[in-house]
Amino acid sequence: MPDIFDEVEEDLRAERTRKLAQRWGGVALGVALLAIAATGAWQAWRWNEARQATAAAETYLTLHRAAEREGADLANAANGFAALAREAPAGYRTLARLRAAALKAETGDRAAALSLWEEVATDSEAGPLYRDLATLLTVTHALDSGDPAQLAARLGPLTAEGNPWRASAREAQALLALRQGQNEEARRILEALVADQGAPQGIRERAQRVAAGLRS
Repeated sequence: MPDIFDEVEEDLRAERTRKLAQRWGGVALGVALLAIAATGAWQAWRWNEARQATAAAETYLTLHRAAEREGADLANAANGFAALAREAPAGYRTLARLRAAALKAETGDRAAALSLWEEVATDSEAGPLYRDLATLLTVTHALDSGDPAQLAARLGPLTAEGNPWRASAREAQALLALRQGQNEEARRILEALVADQGAPQGIRERAQRVAAGLRS
């Protein structure tokens, strides 16, 4: 008799399992399919990102080589980099905008250059190194016409210890001080730059020449 009861119990368990599978099997299958679809979508997105990055890299190099040729049409090259910046993924978008801005500044279109640098400086997707560089370039190209207080405020954070653009920002501070007739302040900054062994040699040499002129 116990064997019969065991068989009945097994049959009941099997029936409950079958009904449970009928009830929830479709849901489990749906979840599995959703997971597979999500994985496939992620892989497709990564493939598309890689494809876009490769295409952007090729276009960037082509534009760079064209701009470096003797007699190159720099204005046209600048427009090419600006067009790339509108289509490229984040990394190459930043590089293309910086290159376009440099070329536009070189060809005399300072307003367009300042606009592009400002875009990079305020772009949260751009790396801090590039944002700070864009801020520095914006300030240095506006030293003769920008509001001194605003320019000084933007340079301040760039002069912090450890910032890779610190020496260049200090040099810009000295030039800003000269513009305002603050010669003693400019000389103090320049002499500190001359003594700064961590500053690039070119900046130290320029600082030494200008500081010597202020002493004479």
